[in-house]
Amino acid sequence: MRGLFAVAMSLCLCGGAALAQQGAGSTVPLESADQGYPLYPHPGLARVEPIETRHTPPEQVVAGLSRDSVAITASFDGSEILIYGAVKRETPIPEGDPLQVVVTVEAPAQPLTIWRKDRKVGIWINSESVDVGAAPGFYAVATSGPLDDILDPAFDNRYRISLPLALRAFGGEVNVDDVVPYTEALVRLRTQNGLYRLDEGSVKVVDQTLFRADVRLPANLIEGNYKTRIFLLRGGEVVDMYLAPIEVRKVGLERWLYRLAFDQPLIYGLMSLLVAVAAGWGASEAFRKLRRA
Repeated sequence: MRGLFAVAMSLCLCGGAALAQQGAGSTVPLESADQGYPLYPHPGLARVEPIETRHTPPEQVVAGLSRDSVAITASFDGSEILIYGAVKRETPIPEGDPLQVVVTVEAPAQPLTIWRKDRKVGIWINSESVDVGAAPGFYAVATSGPLDDILDPAFDNRYRISLPLALRAFGGEVNVDDVVPYTEALVRLRTQNGLYRLDEGSVKVVDQTLFRADVRLPANLIEGNYKTRIFLLRGGEVVDMYLAPIEVRKVGLERWLYRLAFDQPLIYGLMSLLVAVAAGWGASEAFRKLRRA
C-alpha cells in the first residue's frame, strides 16, 4: 500500500512539472513536454537532476507600449497604440541577413461557423459550413518588410503569425472537401471590416537596434485581454519573442448598458421598449408642432 502511494505521488509531481509556463518578457516558447525528466521518480530509483535545455538568445527584445489599456466609451472611434523597443545583445551585430521585426496584436479568440451560400430556387440559402475552433475578433500584423520574404513558412506554422494561421483549429468533423476557401472568405470579410490587417513595411527599424510600430485599433473592438507579440527575425527564423498585454474594456454608460443586457435581460428589454416609445412619441409631437406652425 505504501509503495502504491509513493508511485501515485511521483506521477502527480511529474505531471505538475509538465504544466510549467513560459515566463514574462523576452522569452522563447518552452520545448515540448515529452522532452522532460522525472524530478521525483520512484523511491527505488536514483534521482535525476534537471537538465538545462533553454538558452539565452544572442539578440533579445526590450520593448514597451504607449498604453496597456483601452477604454471603450460612447464616443469611442478607435485608438492607436505605439509599440517601441530595442534589441539587447552582448556581441556585435551579426553579419548577413538584416534584422527584421514583426508585431502582432490579437484579440481574444472565439469559436464560429463559416457558412457557404448557394443560389437555389432563385434565393440564396446557407448550404455547407465549416466550424472554426477559435478565431480572433481582431488581428493586426505589422512588419518591417514583405512578410513572405522575411518569415520562413516553418516558423510561421510554429508561431502562427500570418493572417490565415491566426485561426487556431477546426472544431468537430469537417464535411467539405477543401476548407481553404472558407478560411480565405473569413479573412477577406474581416479584412474589409478592418478587423484583420496586414501592414507590411510599417515597422521602422533603425541601425538594426531600435524599432517602432503604430497599430491602429478600430472602433468596433470587442472587450477582452488583447495579446501583443514582437518577433525578431534573421534569415526568416525567429530569434526572440516578446509578449505584452493590452486590456480593452467598456467604461461609463457603455459598460453599464453592456452588463445590464447580460445580467438583467428583462429589465434591459423593458427599458429599451420605453426608450423606443418615448422617442416615437417625441418625434410625433415635434412633427405635429411643425405642421401647426
